[in-house]
Amino acid sequence: MTVSPTKMQFHVVSRRESAQLSRARCKNAQIDLDTDLAGNPDAFNPAEVLLAALSACMIKGIERVIPILKFQLRGVEVRVHGVRQDVPPRMESIDYEIVVDTDEDDRRLALLHDNVKKFGTVFNTVAPGTELSGILRRRTDAE
Repeated sequence: MTVSPTKMQFHVVSRRESAQLSRARCKNAQIDLDTDLAGNPDAFNPAEVLLAALSACMIKGIERVIPILKFQLRGVEVRVHGVRQDVPPRMESIDYEIVVDTDEDDRRLALLHDNVKKFGTVFNTVAPGTELSGILRRRTDAE
């Protein structure tokens, strides 16, 4: 009999604080959520939470593989842009740019990008239902 490893589980509780704000909590952290019909510039709306989750997934995936690949970097920035379709409401497309501050060669950058796409939980959850595309590139001196 094969014993399967325990699956990771996640638990988040969100609570309405007012007509303008809700708050999501997990572990010792919280995120302010824009649940105001007029919009709240001091909080993430649901679409922005999705994009933030995707970018966090990419960065966490990079953190996971850099020791395995012995990949040297000084920093990572992920820029994500989503386009919402109105009917039916859904995220129609998401474009991303991963900017890595590194001296690694282009082949190693491509390998890092492949790992982000192949092993990201949120990435692989979003990809089948959304036009998801992007690049991973080296940071330039001008940045």
